[in-house]
Parts: sequence; structure tokens; C-alpha cells
Amino acid sequence: MAYLRLCNVVKSYDGKTPAVDNISIDIARGEFVTLLGPSGSGKTTTLLLIAGFEYPSGGTIELAGADLSLRRPYERNIGMVFQNYALFPHMTAVKNVMFPLRMRRFPRRERHARAQKMLELVGLGEFADRHPRELSGGQQQRVALARGLVFNPDVLLLDEPLGALDKNLREQMQLEIKRIHRELGITMVYVTHDQTEAMTMSDRIAVFRNGALEQVGSPLDVYNRPVNRFVGEFIGESNFFPARADQAHPDCVELIGIGSARVADKLPAAGTDLLLMIRPERLRLQAASPAENEFEMLLDDVINYGDSILLIGTTHGHPLRARIAGNPADDLRRGLNIKLAWSPGDAHILPV
Repeated sequence: MAYLRLCNVVKSYDGKTPAVDNISIDIARGEFVTLLGPSGSGKTTTLLLIAGFEYPSGGTIELAGADLSLRRPYERNIGMVFQNYALFPHMTAVKNVMFPLRMRRFPRRERHARAQKMLELVGLGEFADRHPRELSGGQQQRVALARGLVFNPDVLLLDEPLGALDKNLREQMQLEIKRIHRELGITMVYVTHDQTEAMTMSDRIAVFRNGALEQVGSPLDVYNRPVNRFVGEFIGESNFFPARADQAHPDCVELIGIGSARVADKLPAAGTDLLLMIRPERLRLQAASPAENEFEMLLDDVINYGDSILLIGTTHGHPLRARIAGNPADDLRRGLNIKLAWSPGDAHILPV
């Protein structure tokens, strides 16, 4: 059953152009859902509508069956973690965490103990008496996380909370947030434009574009079976080839300018124009024996990442990328012609 429900939610600031356009999504209790999309896609506006900092122009927002649409932020038991931390510089870490308890008139004798416990949960128990200026960026973000959790919210909203951190610290905080989510079992709605964050942290991902929802699904479902080219391009690297359902073979497509290929996806009527998508990591170097599907690739560049190599080139004039695990023994260099193979189940068919 849905715990947090958005039903046909619309938000327009000028009465003409929707910033959020008819969004509907059901979120289960304890679920971690990430709103993913480029800048201006409506994901942060959706978060603000849930928090009560904005009111919808249409539709409803429900929490545990109660309509939140017109409630003020303080009337919703919802926590919020901002990208810029928003800590009070004159308060210590423990007093920052205690602040929501004071605003909600928690008993005075409980506030300090509850705040201290929450700082210990985020690994900052020994830093309780430090001011924000005495803490690193990652530590400040942990304080903000503790403050958002301290009053036992029904839902915790996180608006690109790791955007200001460096790569290593960002990865550490991803693990910390997932650990806290697992330990507390709280419902979390997380906003980011970082595909890696969405893939590694989420139970489900909601992909936004131009204020509308393009796809909602598990990370692997959204990655392996995107509903359209936008989702396929936005999440990870992809190769796209114009194709047409084969007239003679129901399990084959004709790759325009390349040749026939066998696929595992169910195909529409013969002659229908399609797009065939193959992730770079699905391609493999082909040995002498023939494979079910093959590409001949003219190498333009080889990039070594240590644990893998990225081959960049063309096949019959179409751009092509292949990511090969490890360090192949082959002498791969610019100008070389190589063969790449792929299985029918490695491709995904999309509408044009």
C-alpha cells in the first residue's frame, strides 16, 4: 500500500508553464525513492511540494491517507536535509540538532539526550560541542542529517545533500545514508542529478524530464530496460542504432546501414522503425569463432581506466563505444579494425 502518494500533482508559477506536470507516484513505507533528472526537470519542486514549502496548483499529496496539500510545513511531520547544510553558525552541533525539538516543544529534559543519540548514529558523538566552522563539509552534512531525523519524521526529504562534497567523501556519505536508512527503516525521498548516487542508493528511481515523469522502476530495471532514448542516455552510457523490424524473421531487426541482428525483446509488426540500444559493457572482444551478433569496429581511441578499457570508434559510420573489463592482451590502438560480439539478450529495443 502507498504510504506517501502524489496523485496528478501540478505546479505552475505563472499559470501557464508547468514546473511539475501531472506527477503521480506511490511510495511505500520505509522505501528509498530517488527523484533523478537534469537541472530544471521538476524534481526539487516536487520535493518542496511534499515538504510544504510550495503548494500544488492541482492534484493531491497524501501521507498515510491524510491530505497534506494545503498543510503548512510545520504541520507535516517531515524532515528536510538541504544541499547547503543550513546550519546555525552560532550554535554547536548538538544545539543545531536540538533546534527542531525546541520548535516542536519537546520536553526540555529529553532534548539533549535525543540530539546526542542522533549525533552518535551519524558518527559525530564526540563532536557535539563543536561549531559548524570547526567541522568539515562531510561532518556538517552529518549534523544536518541528524537534525532532519531527530524528531522522528514520517518522511525524510534530501535535496542533493552530497552535491558540495568531493568524490571520496560523497561515496562515504552514500554508504552512511544507506546504513541509516536500513537501521531506522524511515521513508526517504532523495533528489539528485547524479546517476551513480541514484543507482547505488535507491530502492526505486523516478526519472524526470521537463516537469514530467518518464519512468519509475528499480535501478536495474531503469538501467537495463529504459522506456525511451532519454532515459537510456541519461542513465549510463549507451549505443543507439536506428533499426527496423525484420520482414522475414520475427526475432531479428535490420540495423540501418549495418545488417541483420538477432534480439531477445518482443518486436512490433514487421517494418516498424525502432531504436536498438546496447550498453558499452555488453560488448565483448570477439575471438576467431563466429558469434550470433557482431560489429566490426574502427578504433579511434583507447582509454585505460585500470580495471577496464574504453574503446571508442565507429561501425559502418555509426559511433560505437565498448567497455572491456580488465586489460586485454590484444594490442589495441588507434586505426585498428577489431570485431566485437554481443548476445541477443544484451540489446534492448526502444520506440523511435
